[in-house]
Amino acid sequence: QVKLAESGGGSAQDGGSLRLSCVVSGYTGSINIMAWFRQAPGTEREGVAAIYPTVRSTSYSRSVKGRFTISHDNAKNTMYLQMNNLKPEDTAMYYCAAERRRDWALWASPNGYSYWGQGIQVTVSS
Repeated sequence: QVKLAESGGGSAQDGGSLRLSCVVSGYTGSINIMAWFRQAPGTEREGVAAIYPTVRSTSYSRSVKGRFTISHDNAKNTMYLQMNNLKPEDTAMYYCAAERRRDWALWASPNGYSYWGQGIQVTVSS
C-alpha cells in the first residue's frame, strides 16, 4: 500500500512563493512516476507537473512552466513543488499523485494514477 500526504499550502500574495511537499510512505519502491495536479471549483483536475524520480525527468503544463519547479528527494521519499511568481489563477486545491507505470505522454491526465494525496489548498490574492 502506498500513501501520499501533502503539506505546505496556504495563502500568498500575487507574485509570492510557496513550496508544497508530498511525503510518500508504504511500498515506495514500486513508484515510477509522480505528479502534481490542481483543481479549482467548477473546473476539471489538471496536471501541473510530473517527475520520474529515478531519472529525474520532468514535465510542466504551459500555465506554470518557468514559474514552478518539481523535484524529488529519494532519501526522504518526498516530492516538492516550488511555486514562484504566483498568480491569482493558481488558486486551487493541489494534489500529489503517484503510479507504478505510466506512459510519459499521458502524465497530465488524472486518469490512471492509483495513488492520491488528500489535497491541500493554495490561495493567491491580488
